[in-house]
Amino acid sequence: MAGQHQKNEPPKELFVSHERKENTTEMITKPSRSFFQDARRTFFKNKMAVVSIILMIIIILMSIIGPYFNEYGMDGQDLSRAKMPPRVPVAENIPFLGMDGTLQDEFKGSTVEEATENAVMRYDNAEDFVDIEVLSEGDGSTDSAEVSATYNIYEAKEMTDDYFWLGTDQLGRDQWTRIWLGTRVSLIIAFVAAAIDLLIGVAYGGISGYYGGRVDDVLQRIIEILSGIPNLVVIFLLLIVLQPGIMSIVLALTITGWTGMARIVRGEVLKQKNEEYVLAARTLGQTNGKIIRKHLMPNIAGIIIINTMFTIPSAIFFEAFLSFIGLGIVPPEASLGALIDAGFKVFRLYPYLVFYPAVLISIIMIAFNLIGDGLRDAFDPRMHK
Repeated sequence: MAGQHQKNEPPKELFVSHERKENTTEMITKPSRSFFQDARRTFFKNKMAVVSIILMIIIILMSIIGPYFNEYGMDGQDLSRAKMPPRVPVAENIPFLGMDGTLQDEFKGSTVEEATENAVMRYDNAEDFVDIEVLSEGDGSTDSAEVSATYNIYEAKEMTDDYFWLGTDQLGRDQWTRIWLGTRVSLIIAFVAAAIDLLIGVAYGGISGYYGGRVDDVLQRIIEILSGIPNLVVIFLLLIVLQPGIMSIVLALTITGWTGMARIVRGEVLKQKNEEYVLAARTLGQTNGKIIRKHLMPNIAGIIIINTMFTIPSAIFFEAFLSFIGLGIVPPEASLGALIDAGFKVFRLYPYLVFYPAVLISIIMIAFNLIGDGLRDAFDPRMHK
């Protein structure tokens, strides 16, 4: 029986020792990310926002170093080179770019000769340097003939070796230099406005929302009074004391510009101050100031950053508007708004004086708005994937 039992035993090689392995089905294989890391990852997925940031970095750098790119950088006015159109090496050979250093316009008259005479008179009577192309010979009636005139002003002024990349203004100042100097001024005003929003608006709104009660009532009545005063009225009052310029614009933004941020921060603090993490901080004995700084502000940082990014283009537009109506930057100082105002007065004759600063201010405002949109999506948890 013992021999038979041994014959029925399975071979030992069929038995394999079992190794106990740890269950890894619920193991986290990747490091966890914080909210701000998720926000950064979502932001960099937004290609338009990333391109806008790169563009703004380039513009900021150019506002610092751009005025020193040519030999006319810090030259003053020179009437001998006034109203020179843009002329750029290599680009002057590409007609549709409009950087060949010529002035072009169409002129009318009862005859071709009269239209031609009008063109020559318009271009300093420099007949030898005005190329005429007849568009319509007319039938002898009033202004029925039309010619296209091209004025080679660089040749007429014997400046064939000079290049003004964006032309010159009515006083002969290099537009390339003035545009970047104006961009610098506009950006300084915009960033000062953003700093005022952060320093005053965030602190004011945080205190008002956190303490509530009588403190909130008093602080909100003050905001309502300030918000009821139009910015232009503030500017006019400041002009009685100060001259138009950066200081008056900054003071106007200081008086009324931060109220919007204060209201937004107050609303967010009112929502957050009754959350469990604030109650836990109070239970642990932390002071009110520390709760606001260490707990509430980081949790509403997203809305603060987003609102700040939208404040910057608003401040740039505000400065441009004031300069355009003569209440902002005063010549010879330059800002984008002041340059547009100066060019607008001679727009029909020298459109390039308006075109380049207008394009630049549009790019800056669009870029900041796209960055703000990207940040808004980045700080929205529903957009995180």
